[in-house]
Amino acid sequence: MAKLQKSIDKRNALIKATIELVNNDGFHATPMSKIAKMASVSPATIYLYFDNKQDLVNKTYIEVKASYTAYAFETYTETMPVEVGFEVIWKRIADFKLKEGANAMFLAQCDNTPIIDEASRQEGIKHLQPLLDLWARGKEEGIIKSISDYLLYAYAINPLSFLMMAQNRGAFKLDDQHIEEAYQAAWSSIKYCK
Repeated sequence: MAKLQKSIDKRNALIKATIELVNNDGFHATPMSKIAKMASVSPATIYLYFDNKQDLVNKTYIEVKASYTAYAFETYTETMPVEVGFEVIWKRIADFKLKEGANAMFLAQCDNTPIIDEASRQEGIKHLQPLLDLWARGKEEGIIKSISDYLLYAYAINPLSFLMMAQNRGAFKLDDQHIEEAYQAAWSSIKYCK
């Protein structure tokens, strides 16, 4: 049992080091040797868990995306009215981005650059299925604009990444009022106006 835990700890250290180094130095300036050093493992140990650097980054992305979406949907139920469900999900996403800054920044980099392969990107999208299902229901009920889910995500969810980055730079402080104003702007951008 101790051996298994040690193995899990090493893998988690590699994931954590990857997130930190990619956030600070970028994907291309993050060699495997640097990841191994930060994780306090030998470079050869990485290959016990991952095929190569791309595999390491792809699997890190999928794990972080799974954690992010599990948090986002934790208090959401499919029986909620569309607007209530969207508010619950949106505010949980905002909370995650504020509390899990390193993970949120890593996801933002992965979502906005080509460092993740398409198969991993598609796997990550599957984790968003409850939100996509909510939007589909909202479109059917005439509550949400009948536009591409990519556009809905770009207008309603992606601005949170911009605000998080601005806060990380010290240019803006997200307080409760800003969160509420940002939510209202997000909802206004996707709700169907009769």
